[in-house]
Amino acid sequence: MTSIFKLIAAPSIFIFTLLVMVSCKNTDPSVLKIFVRSSSNGLLDGAQVVVVGDQQSDPATNAFVDTLITNSSGFVEFNMNNYFDAAGEANSTGYFDVIAKKNTKSGSGYVRCRAHLTSVETIFLLN
Repeated sequence: MTSIFKLIAAPSIFIFTLLVMVSCKNTDPSVLKIFVRSSSNGLLDGAQVVVVGDQQSDPATNAFVDTLITNSSGFVEFNMNNYFDAAGEANSTGYFDVIAKKNTKSGSGYVRCRAHLTSVETIFLLN
């Protein structure tokens, strides 16, 4: 009777442990959401937004550059999953300079982005 119990218990414990380990992996996306507003606080569509990794930060951020155009709601969403996948699990935070421009107006900011979270920043374009 105990040998049958051992044959059933050992694989069951192994499968349970494996399922627990797999279910603990965080699968939430890493997103950097940037709103662009005019000096009068209106959201701007069609603004160019550039995100650049700050390699002088502490801890240092890996090299990264991406450019998007704001949608009709005045924001862009950078998918940062590829950045954090390349950076590795030990580097779960990145610091980025943000530059926004539309016509002759421009603005800049600085944002911290974390793995598996949505980070939000607003950039105001000055006259």
